[in-house]
Amino acid sequence: MFHNSSHKDYWIFKDEGELTLLRCEANKNLSRNDSTFLKRHEEECLLRHYEKRLLDFCNAFKPAMPKSVVGTAVMYFRRFYLNNSVMEFHPRIIMLTCAYLSCKVDEFNVSSSQFVANLVHESPAGQELVAEQILEYELLLIQQLNFHLVVHNPYRPMEGLLIDLKTRYPTLENPESLRKNVDDFLTQASLTDIGLLFTPSQIALTAILNSASRAGLNMESYITECLGLKQDKETLSKLYDSMRRMKIITKKYELPKPEVVNACKQKLERIHAEFVANSSNKRKRGYEDDGHVSKEPRLTTEEVRRFV
Repeated sequence: MFHNSSHKDYWIFKDEGELTLLRCEANKNLSRNDSTFLKRHEEECLLRHYEKRLLDFCNAFKPAMPKSVVGTAVMYFRRFYLNNSVMEFHPRIIMLTCAYLSCKVDEFNVSSSQFVANLVHESPAGQELVAEQILEYELLLIQQLNFHLVVHNPYRPMEGLLIDLKTRYPTLENPESLRKNVDDFLTQASLTDIGLLFTPSQIALTAILNSASRAGLNMESYITECLGLKQDKETLSKLYDSMRRMKIITKKYELPKPEVVNACKQKLERIHAEFVANSSNKRKRGYEDDGHVSKEPRLTTEEVRRFV
């Protein structure tokens, strides 16, 4: 299914340089050559912060959110900000909209009131305001994803590989012992560009082999014999290269320091205050083409600040 999907055709990119160009262009379209606006690295700081917030929100969600739903939400967030800037669309609202839409698409049935009830630090009135804003931004999110809503996560191929190990690779006595480190790797990978650069099966296989390596297990014979790559030197070489790249990406990943995040947040709030004050900026891209969607956010800048 993946090989015939919009995920493969439109959301797998050649390299990190291609992603960097897209993000720089999104920043350039909104910024000016002065210190008032966020630089590209400051946007990246905020995106990493809110992406981690999104992951934490999903993992703490009641009822428990399936991993596939969490993975879809994070991927929506990363896709959205390939072509959009946090200076135009506040990541707090987009973050929650991504989570809400992923619940719908992956058929994890929760109502909007159930969803915002997970904002446990908000009053009922505050939760209602957030619910309204999420519903307003939902169409915008769908449009900016180019209506490509099906995300192929690595969790299904990971389960398939574990079953394969149990049935065809008796050398490994207890494949389930790998699961904890596999899950940790997939979680770490979801916070990087790995899902935009590699196929779900590549990610799943790398997660399993990485877990085996950490346990001191050599599974090269599984790759060459069970996966039939012994004679296909080119495919085997590409696989090893992809695995090396994924490991490098995960090792390079770091969360920004709180003081840096706070400084970037303050700049972002000043920018959004200017957008609200300037009537020419109130029209949000994606809204003007649909008369059924409000063209102005219902939350004021002060209300948005309470939710960050």
